[in-house]
Amino acid sequence: MDKLRVLVVKMVGALGEENVVTLDTLNDLGDVLIENGEYEEARIVLERCLAGREKVLGEYHKDTLGTVNNLGIAYKELENYEKALEYYERALKGKEKTLGKTHPDSLNIMVNIAGVYQEGLKDYRKAEELCQRALKGYEEQLGKDHHSTMSCAKGLAICLGFAGEKQKLRKILDEYHDLLEGDHSEWFKERL
Repeated sequence: MDKLRVLVVKMVGALGEENVVTLDTLNDLGDVLIENGEYEEARIVLERCLAGREKVLGEYHKDTLGTVNNLGIAYKELENYEKALEYYERALKGKEKTLGKTHPDSLNIMVNIAGVYQEGLKDYRKAEELCQRALKGYEEQLGKDHHSTMSCAKGLAICLGFAGEKQKLRKILDEYHDLLEGDHSEWFKERL
């Protein structure tokens, strides 16, 4: 990670802050910082990257929207859920505008938003609604056996378990029976 920090400094000196390659490296540094749990530094790096990408690439460029989503991740991990929602919703709006409402990239961000409602805000109804929409989109776009579809079904099942929605939980577990064999299998069984 220190090598990546040094590389960013060298690239800014050689290519400038607003060079596309410099901005890519800044975003990569933000990703690595998130992966290593350094969320505040990631937030700072990603804010810097976003300012450059908006200026150079525009608000709706896929790379700009990727940085917006990454900022949502950083803010969620910092437990600033309102700010996380702000960035995730902005990223979702952009992805839906450029790729469509059922594109997997749009659905991935929808799942991120559901995670904020579920884990941070404890609004299981809103999280369930978003997971249901995302799951329907994944099923249509990728099929029921795709890992993204299965992951979304698992997230929905967890949400339903927390909400105490036993009938809905049973239905999703009947439909996606492989979830009863995974790492949350006992947790699901306890909630039925």
